[in-house]
Amino acid sequence: MPISKFWHKPFRIFALLATAVVFSACSITSMGHSTGEPVATARASLAPTGKLRAAINFGNPILATRDPASGEARGVSVDLARELGQRLGVSVELVQYSAAGKVVEAIGMGAWDVAFFAIDPVRATDINFTPPYVVIEGAYLVPNNSSMTHSDEVDREGVRVVVGRGSAYDLYLTRELRHATLVRAATSPAVSDMMVADKLEVAAGVKQQLEADAKRIPGVHLLDGRFMVINQAMAMPRGRDPSGVDYLSQFVQEMKASGFIARALQHHGIKGAAVASP
Repeated sequence: MPISKFWHKPFRIFALLATAVVFSACSITSMGHSTGEPVATARASLAPTGKLRAAINFGNPILATRDPASGEARGVSVDLARELGQRLGVSVELVQYSAAGKVVEAIGMGAWDVAFFAIDPVRATDINFTPPYVVIEGAYLVPNNSSMTHSDEVDREGVRVVVGRGSAYDLYLTRELRHATLVRAATSPAVSDMMVADKLEVAAGVKQQLEADAKRIPGVHLLDGRFMVINQAMAMPRGRDPSGVDYLSQFVQEMKASGFIARALQHHGIKGAAVASP
């Protein structure tokens, strides 16, 4: 019997309803839509004021810098914040900080909704992290007359290591160094200048920042090796509806898988940073 015989009115109505249900489910689960109950719930958690307040940390040049011509914030974290705002259907306010430690300090003031941090167990007390989206390295910078040649030689008596206060490097080295002494600068970009000015033995920070400092400051160089691998993630304050961090984690995974983060790194000329594994 021809198939058309079965295509009577009740069957057509059933088929159309089934198709509508499928398309409705797709529109709800797709992160590209700003409608649907899951997105609305995530929006309430991630942007409770009606706009997405994204903390931008200029202490890490891998994540964000200022445009030399306009002074406006630019970088992979800025791109991610704006993409997230678009998907949630809200405007984005960039809340700008000079160092990661200052972003952490602002949690209690409720000044931001999402931020970009290195994953660290100390910060996890007050912050929910997503999976990492970028992996970078921590490195050491020393004066040319230093006897040290490798990062493994830094942790010894009499060595003073300057780090940005509250940075991922500060938190990590506070736990790991047994013999060297930590000296804290106000921000991570200030560590190399402080090392030279105060005649300290070592500056610690993100490798790309120290490489740029080595070109800018005469008489210094990077040690071979690295002292840590840094997993950069998106984050939000603890205590909000968990749908927010769930949505944020899915967003990060999609941004990695789609090539968005790789393109952003290339667009901003960032070298030496790798997209984290999905």
